[in-house]
Amino acid sequence: MEKLTICLLLLVFSLSLFSSITDGGSIGINYGRVANNLPSAVKVIALLKSQGVERVKVYDTDPAVLKALSGSDIKVTVNLPNELLYNAAKRQSFAYSWVERNVAAYYPSTQIESIAVGNEVFVDPHNTTRFLVPAMKNIHQALVKYNFHDKIKVSSPVALSALQSSYPSSAGSFRSELIEPVIKPMLDFLRQTGSYLMVNCYPFFAYESNSDVISLDYALFRENPGVVDAGNGLRYFSLFDAQIDAVFAALSALKYDDIKMVVTETGWPSKGDNTEIGASVDNAASYNGNLVRRILTGGGTPLRPKEDLTVFLFALFNENKKPGPTSERNFGLFYPNEQKVYNIPLTMEGLKHYVDRRSPVAGDQRMQKGGNGNGNGNVSGQTWCVASGEAGRDNLQAALDYACGEGGADCRSIQPGSTCYNPNTLEAHASVAFNSYYQKKGRAMGSCYFGGAAYIVHQQPKYGHCELPTED
Repeated sequence: MEKLTICLLLLVFSLSLFSSITDGGSIGINYGRVANNLPSAVKVIALLKSQGVERVKVYDTDPAVLKALSGSDIKVTVNLPNELLYNAAKRQSFAYSWVERNVAAYYPSTQIESIAVGNEVFVDPHNTTRFLVPAMKNIHQALVKYNFHDKIKVSSPVALSALQSSYPSSAGSFRSELIEPVIKPMLDFLRQTGSYLMVNCYPFFAYESNSDVISLDYALFRENPGVVDAGNGLRYFSLFDAQIDAVFAALSALKYDDIKMVVTETGWPSKGDNTEIGASVDNAASYNGNLVRRILTGGGTPLRPKEDLTVFLFALFNENKKPGPTSERNFGLFYPNEQKVYNIPLTMEGLKHYVDRRSPVAGDQRMQKGGNGNGNGNVSGQTWCVASGEAGRDNLQAALDYACGEGGADCRSIQPGSTCYNPNTLEAHASVAFNSYYQKKGRAMGSCYFGGAAYIVHQQPKYGHCELPTED
């Protein structure tokens, strides 16, 4: 009997451990429909399943979409639009009716996991902010009536413009005029209901407006020396992490450290107007592809390293009826004909062969705000540049050819009979060539990229009897 009890305890422990793992970082997609040329909802759900997408967020409760999602095992976030906030806030009966028609009618066959009440309400020109928290409470109360409140969370996506300060991250704070009327009441509601803060985060807009001081590599999750936050001493290697931690810092400043976060929108446009700096297919592919890798493999942020994030990419399709600059109609991963705008993985399986495609070496040489410790654009400390075994043979060979040719690296030691010829592997030879180039360039920013085929290490590498030198 005692053995059986121990076995059951071990089983429960292992299941809880498995559950905590599977509840880690997750990627979802926003399915917007501001277009007149999109495929049917049934085809869209088939497309999502074919890509291994496990979460989707929609901007309404369209019956065709919710029916198509039925039985798909795709978790869904639905939206109560801003124009309904007043009614939902003023009349509990309206909230009951809305939940009955748009949630209870489909759940649980359609796996609705959360309700976004409004969207970026604080910048809504119709001044609906004062109705937000009452509407959230009434919708939650309607969920209680149907006994859905333990399964379906209620929140509201906020834009980064809700912050009064976001740089450096440690100085993150909410706009003072919002704190008492709406921020604190909303955070109290999230705490009481076990929900999370929804945040829309777009490094693209920050880069577009400040490309003279923000490195493109920093914005695209590419290798870079990082930016040190003078307020807390943490080093950031991506603008995304810095922006998210600014929100976490704002929460901490108000004593809401226990509130978790879901990034309900983030993305990068594949096309823009001439004035929209950084909008391109290559940059969009790099941002979203590297973000997927960062979320599925990377854990939390520098401020909250153990907190995995759920992130929804914006968006599934290019939407031809969206107003505004060209970029607004070109955030999609897919064209309306279901062809990919660019090829990136959306699952762990897809990441196995993913490499950020970019021209060899071409790095961004600008210094970022905060510097890297030595003020001259070089990586400080004793470092070496080595090849990534995950880059793929073709990518490594192309980068090796560049380094030993046009790049001017000293590749004599990897010739037959020379000191670093053995081990005679592509990765070892490429590491020697990449490091030679990197050291000759004085460890300059951007000199250890090689199309994502190389990375910096802080301990001297050794391949067989060959040690990679420094050339200070």
